[in-house]
Amino acid sequence: MLKIGITGGIGSGKTTVCRLFSLLGIPDFNADEESKKILDTDDDVITRVKKLLGDVYENGIAERKKIASIVFSDKQKLEKLNAILHPAVIHAFEEWAAQQKNVPYVLKEAALIFEASSHTGLDRVIVVTAPEDQRLKRIMSRDKSSEQAVRSRMQHQLSEDEKISRADFVIVNDGKHSLIEQVLEIHQSLKPNRA
Repeated sequence: MLKIGITGGIGSGKTTVCRLFSLLGIPDFNADEESKKILDTDDDVITRVKKLLGDVYENGIAERKKIASIVFSDKQKLEKLNAILHPAVIHAFEEWAAQQKNVPYVLKEAALIFEASSHTGLDRVIVVTAPEDQRLKRIMSRDKSSEQAVRSRMQHQLSEDEKISRADFVIVNDGKHSLIEQVLEIHQSLKPNRA
């Protein structure tokens, strides 16, 4: 069974693309959601995050906006937070992948596959791209964030050009190219050939 990463800049449409793959019976591990769960439930992670960032929990739940405001204005703290979370997420993915049966491949959806060096444990990587103005609008609407806040988050990710240069497959999500056709084409190439 292959392990396929799916990544792209914030607001590129990774989750939408993963939903299309799920319609084909391909399981999807959402690393960003798993990271949020670990942040709230893993005692070792909680202790280390509190030591790094101070009191960023309320009633045992991480205050994500407070954490974001700290780490997106301090690159060293962002790197240290990622060094706490990424290994825990990679471990959770490996455990999850080992439980998947009777599928040709699984997807690991993560915004920071290359930045976290987790691509080294994957067989292929799909990058989802979209024009920056579309990405900005999507995230501002979804997260009720200002343009400045979204741009600050974008600055902490590799550029689309860099991600594309490292990708095995690229899906263009610009509203002009058919997502379904692109997903089907990749799906066919990842399925084992049956003689």
